[in-house]
Order: sequence, then C-alpha cells, then structure tokens
Amino acid sequence: GDLVKEREIALEKFNQRIEFEGQELSRVEGEVRESADSLKELEESVEDNARSLEECRQNIERLKATIEASYQAEKDADERYNSMIAEREKLQKGQKELFVKREELSEKRTSLDAEIARLSMRRDQAQSSLESQINYMWNEYEITLSHAQEMRDPELTDASAMRKTISQLKDAIRNLGDVNVNAIEDYRVLMERYTFTKTQHDDLIEAEKELQGIIEELDTAMRRQFEEKFKEISVEFDKVFKELFGGGKGTLELMEDEDILEAGIRIIAQPPGKKLQNMNLLSGGEKTMTAIALMFAVLKAKPTPFCILDEVEAALDEANIDAFARYLRQFTDTQFALITHQKATMEYADVLYGVTMPEQGITRVLSLKLGDHFDID
Repeated sequence: GDLVKEREIALEKFNQRIEFEGQELSRVEGEVRESADSLKELEESVEDNARSLEECRQNIERLKATIEASYQAEKDADERYNSMIAEREKLQKGQKELFVKREELSEKRTSLDAEIARLSMRRDQAQSSLESQINYMWNEYEITLSHAQEMRDPELTDASAMRKTISQLKDAIRNLGDVNVNAIEDYRVLMERYTFTKTQHDDLIEAEKELQGIIEELDTAMRRQFEEKFKEISVEFDKVFKELFGGGKGTLELMEDEDILEAGIRIIAQPPGKKLQNMNLLSGGEKTMTAIALMFAVLKAKPTPFCILDEVEAALDEANIDAFARYLRQFTDTQFALITHQKATMEYADVLYGVTMPEQGITRVLSLKLGDHFDID
C-alpha cells in the first residue's frame, strides 16, 4: 500500500512537471511568434527605407535636371533680351522714317483736298448740265436717259450733221399729219391675240392628227376583232344550226363591195332536205329556229353569265320547242330567265314563277321548283 501511494505521488509530480513543461513550451512558442513578427516588421521597415532612399535619389535627379533647365532658360532669356534690344533699335529707326513719311503724306493730302474741291465743283456743273440734257430729251423727244443709251450709235460723232438730221426728221414728222399715238399698243395687243390664236390653232391641228391616228388604230383593231369574231360566230352558227335542225347547213356572209364595219350580213339557212335559200323564203318556225341558232352561236362565241329570253319560241311547234329547250340545257355557264307561255319549255325549267290576281288589286307570285308543290309568296 505504501508503494502504491508513493507511485501515485510520483505520478502526480510527473504530471505536474509535464503541465509545467507544457506551459513553458507555450511561453517559448509565443516568444518565437513575437520574434517572427518583429523580424517581419523589421524586414518591411528595411523595404520601406529602401523605397524611400530610391525616391530620394529620383528627387535628386529631378532637381539636377530642373537646375540645368533653369540654367538653359536663363541663357535663352538673355539671348531673347539681346534680340529684343536689337529689335527695339530697329523699330525706333523705322518710327523716325514713318514720321518723315507722315509729313510727306500730310502735305500730299492737303494738295489732294484742293484737287477734290476743284473736281467737286466740276462734278456739280456736269450734273447740272446732265439734268438739263435729260429734261431736254424728255420734253423734246419723250425718252429717258437709259432709253437714249440703248439707242446710242458710236458712229454718230458729228454734232452739226446730227442737228441737221434732227431738223429733217422733225419736218418729216410734221408732214405726216395726225399720228395715232396708240398704234404701238394696238399692235402689241393684236399681236398677242394673234399669237394666242395661232398657238391654239396649231394645238388643234396637232390634236386632230393625234385623234386621226387613234381613230385609225381603233378602226384597224375593230376590223380585226370583227373579222375574227364573225368567223368564229359563223363556225358556231353552222354547228348550232345542224344540232337544232338535225342536219342541214347555216351560213353567214358579209355583203360584197361594202365596208366591213358597215356591211350588211346575209344569213343563208338550208334545213335538211331543202335547197339552199334565203331567210325570206323560210317558214315562220324555220326563221325562228334560225334566229335562235344565231343567238346560241353568239353566246357560244362570247358567253354571258345571265340572259333573258322573251317568248323567243312562241312561233315553234312542240317538236322544235323540245329541241330548243334541250339545247338550252347545254349552257351550264349561263343562267337563263325565260318568259314563255309554252308548256313544253316549262318542263325543262329548274324553277317556275307565275303571277296571278285572284282578287282585284291583289297580285300574288307563285313559284315552283320541279318536284315540289306550289308555294304562294
């Protein structure tokens, strides 16, 4: 038991020593860190001192350059000063010369003022003489100075000869007697009217030529189009004629020896089994069928979207009405409105409309779609 207690005491001392040593070690480490910081500060201080020393050296160099520049500036200033002294002496000399020249100019100006006064007097005299001459020209000849300058002839230099000519002209004017002073103005007005009228006349002549050219172009185009359409209608007329009559031949011809735009048209119809003959020799029904064939030929050559037929088949019998109505159904691009009393025609219609008056003054319209009952509108 005593051994254990001694060891515990020894262990406690050892732990205390370890703790002491640890504290000592911490203290030493702290001092090391402080020394390192101090060393770092000293190094930074050395660097700052080196920079300051370099800046001082640079300032010394700048001061040396400034001193040298000042020496040079002083030298340049001395040179400029000497130059300015020389320039001043030169200017003083020039000033003396200018004073001498000013005296000379003053004397010359006095002389010129006297000459100006003399010339001014002469100018006033000349102006007075000019005004007198201008008044004379106006009073004697009614012309202004500018007008007289326009009429000036450099070759007329003999004053006595000109006075003689003037006297002769005045005598000639007096011998003329009374003169129409408005003749020039009348001539101007008449000339303007003539020029305006002549311009209008020329414009009308030119317009007439242009219109004649346009008329000739239109006439040529109309003739060409008429010939083309007439040939086309002639071909279609023969086709339609054969379909409506079940054969035969239909022909369209222009009258000979006449202008194509004013010529009459001869219609020759030859129903099947008959000789070629003129329209006037056909029966009423054949004439109607021929006219219907011509109408259909025109519609085929130039289709129209809508067409109204007013009892065109009134003179036909039922067989021809049936042929007419069946052929009418072939025109799918044209809508037909037929006014008719023929029952055979009504059978081919899509819609029928009738008008009745069951009571006096009351009109009703009846409509019927094929296959439907009558509706009263």
